[in-house]
Amino acid sequence: MFKNILLAFDGSAHAQKAAHLAADLARQYGATLCVVHTYDPVPDYLGEPFLQEVISKRTEAADKVMAQALALVGKLPRLETEILEGPPAEAILRVAEVRGVDLIVMGTRGLGQLSGLLLGSQSQKVLTHARCPVLLVR
Repeated sequence: MFKNILLAFDGSAHAQKAAHLAADLARQYGATLCVVHTYDPVPDYLGEPFLQEVISKRTEAADKVMAQALALVGKLPRLETEILEGPPAEAILRVAEVRGVDLIVMGTRGLGQLSGLLLGSQSQKVLTHARCPVLLVR
């Protein structure tokens, strides 16, 4: 049924549960699992040398989050990863379209800057605009 599954992972508790479920579905259907993590864009106004320092710290943090996702997912025959800079919902939707994803799996609440104020805003955007089924995990 599913051949390409996208897991949107931000390290939150809901994303961790989504990782387990996405991996189980990928195993069950023999699907490719693409794990996607995004990080906020670095402001241009920082200038050198601060710009490079912030970029380095953000990519280092993103690598740690991706390592956490891969540890939760475990070994899969077809596993791909993408770490992208930019707004999460837009990046997830772009990857889903480019890769021809059959299913997007993500947590209902993430670790966004305004998570206490706008709970689930990214998952709501993905749910509203995705061209494939979206499985939200809490």
